[in-house]
Amino acid sequence: MTDRSPRYKIRRANQGDIGGMVNLLKLLFSLESDFSFDELTQQRGLEMMLGDTGVRCLMVAESQQRIIGMCSAQILVSTAEGGIVALIEDVVVEEARRAQGLGRELLSSIEAWAQERGASRLQLLADRNNTPALAFYQKMNWKTTRLICLRKGGRLSYCDV
Repeated sequence: MTDRSPRYKIRRANQGDIGGMVNLLKLLFSLESDFSFDELTQQRGLEMMLGDTGVRCLMVAESQQRIIGMCSAQILVSTAEGGIVALIEDVVVEEARRAQGLGRELLSSIEAWAQERGASRLQLLADRNNTPALAFYQKMNWKTTRLICLRKGGRLSYCDV
């Protein structure tokens, strides 16, 4: 845990933080054209993330008992790496609190968490039109790849083969 009193504190999220994190996800999803905000859906996802802290992590930035930033990650197995990697999602800081080091510290705390679990690579997705976020990641030494993200949405159904 990093203490920046009285400005902010970076720490692991808990159930009491869900309301503040849902508000941040609303802000984030307003910037991402591929996702739409639904409070109950995002709340359910956050509850699931908090339910297995061994392979999932939610970090928050808190100031004056209010959640002002968050970052989440999940551990995956990569055949390309032949081991553990971490998928980072939901990096978001309140607009008024940006450019103060919160995003950097949130990502650093997630990176430390992932390293403790043996992750050899971090990866994330960012909206191609979110130029401030892309500039932030580039400044943090994240590299773009030639891969593209494909997704299949909605409820998936499987056929018997």
